[in-house]
Amino acid sequence: MFQILVVEDDKNTARLMRAVLTHADYEVFQASNGQEALDLMDSQHVDLILLDVMMPVMDGYEFTDQLRKSGDNTPILMVTARQLPEEKCRGFLVGTDDYMVKPVNQEEMLLRIKALLRRAQIASERKLHIGKVTLDYNALTLTREGVSQTLPQKEFYLLYKLLSCPDQIFTRLELMDDIWGMDSETVQTTVNVHVTRLRKRCENFPEFEIVAIRGIGYKAVITDA
Repeated sequence: MFQILVVEDDKNTARLMRAVLTHADYEVFQASNGQEALDLMDSQHVDLILLDVMMPVMDGYEFTDQLRKSGDNTPILMVTARQLPEEKCRGFLVGTDDYMVKPVNQEEMLLRIKALLRRAQIASERKLHIGKVTLDYNALTLTREGVSQTLPQKEFYLLYKLLSCPDQIFTRLELMDDIWGMDSETVQTTVNVHVTRLRKRCENFPEFEIVAIRGIGYKAVITDA
């Protein structure tokens, strides 16, 4: 069970968030300001922090700044009534992972939490599990039902990137810069060639498919198989 820390000074809001998260099968801890949250995290592991910004003693910006400077990369979802662009920018600059404006849509909040936890798990394990398929970043292997194949480095990185963010469209330029590097002389057709090879390797994998977006790039789609 994932453990979520709710840092919120408004008791009614904190109570509502706790109820929503508990109903979604998360274990919930609470703190009323940033300092309480830091103190709690000295003795309690948490997987994600749901963080208000405007709080007494220590606000959300200072809390996030201190946490990141200590080397702690626990995912943070800031939730605040402040919606000016500069406020959002400040949040991301100090190290938040995502940002929502009150009043919060509960379903959207749960979806954002799920996505943040998924990305954090991928980053820590460096393994990606999709149905019966496992991608091991360190070994560059693609495994399904006990059968493994070691992929060429660029092919693996491309597949890993697409599957780490299902349904997100990446342009060919984005993929080139991320996989081959901005200084590479690689042409856009190289991305197409690598996608073709990956499709061939994974043609019998019902768990996902790589979809071309005409004139833009590619995305990975997770199926129900």
